[in-house]
Amino acid sequence: MLRSVGQRRVADSDEDPRVAELDTAVSRLRRELAAHPVEFPDRGIAEDELAALAAMALSGAPEVPRLRRSLLLVAGAIGSVSALASGLAAVRGAVELFGDPPPK
Repeated sequence: MLRSVGQRRVADSDEDPRVAELDTAVSRLRRELAAHPVEFPDRGIAEDELAALAAMALSGAPEVPRLRRSLLLVAGAIGSVSALASGLAAVRGAVELFGDPPPK
């Protein structure tokens, strides 16, 4: 099922609330980034990684190491854009809900 940015699916009763939180936070930051009028060098990286995070949320079972990697790339790409700080913090909080990956 394809969704546009900001469009939410109807919550399933068995949906992981962490995934729902991730989906909400990523959708919000994607909207904020799309509306941000100033171009910056790493904007494309941020957009790509947010799309990857959205896809992981859509899958319903994101891999924690991949979530963290995407978060680091997004933070590095938009970390200095103060207008996006609260959205970035929400995504970070949503990723942190998944805890540490299991030891190998």
